Amino acid sequence: MLNIVNITKTYANGVKALNGVNLSLPKGMFGLLGPNGAGKSSLMRTIATLQQPDSGSLTFDNIDVLSQPNELRQRLGYLPQDFGVYPRISAYDLLDHLAILKGLSNKSMRKEAVDGLLAHVNLFQHRKKAVSGFSGGMRQRFGIAQALLGDPDLLIVDEPTAGLDPEERNRFHNLLVSLGEQKVVILSTHIVDDVSELCANMAVLGNGEILLEGNPLDVTAKLSGQIWRKVVTLEEAAELEAQLPVISKRLFAGKTVLNVLANEAPSGFESTPATLEDVYFSTLHRSRSANVA
Repeated sequence: MLNIVNITKTYANGVKALNGVNLSLPKGMFGLLGPNGAGKSSLMRTIATLQQPDSGSLTFDNIDVLSQPNELRQRLGYLPQDFGVYPRISAYDLLDHLAILKGLSNKSMRKEAVDGLLAHVNLFQHRKKAVSGFSGGMRQRFGIAQALLGDPDLLIVDEPTAGLDPEERNRFHNLLVSLGEQKVVILSTHIVDDVSELCANMAVLGNGEILLEGNPLDVTAKLSGQIWRKVVTLEEAAELEAQLPVISKRLFAGKTVLNVLANEAPSGFESTPATLEDVYFSTLHRSRSANVA
């Protein structure tokens, strides 16, 4: 169990990235949704002991993360949003090097671990190739392999599927699901489908604060009968956005589709089943409206 209590963080430039964040995460996949700039990466970096918060506490099992960072690092796997690799070094040699840094000093045990992880992420056949030449999806799978060195109990993955094609994204999802039963796995993303497909629990982060928390099915069910849809022209869309609580506007087959949050159907709108995307956009809409007010 990871407990995050009243974590705040303000950077030297005055940006308040985290503002009283509270979360309790059991074993399993936990999705942290939020737009760019919401504070997701700041929270991940804080949990990963890469930066200290201004106030608050973090505990994982019996470890006080802020005062015992090295103890947490022994049980932590972290895949950051961006990670660099050495040029011209093969996947095997790089993972072997990282395993040494992780403390796997026994050569035969290290080889077994490296071979096993490369096979687990379906890269064993590419082990002699340079990671710098891997595709985006292959690099992400390699990133998971390095994060799994030492069999960590807490795994953090930050925007892992951004930029992946559908096939690689599906392969990466299956890999994450295989890891999520016995570990606390935090999936930080702005891609709603990643959370709806993978996570039993989730939260929405906006402006450094937790705006919503719960099970994706439960929070979606609460919007039942409140989402209304209409296909409109661009001119109509601009007029309706000024009149109605439009939570999302997207293109489908070249047409503009508006989703509105309301207790009753606006004129010309039809009922549509609520989705987690509607939950996400309506949560951000309420937050922005409250800040404007």
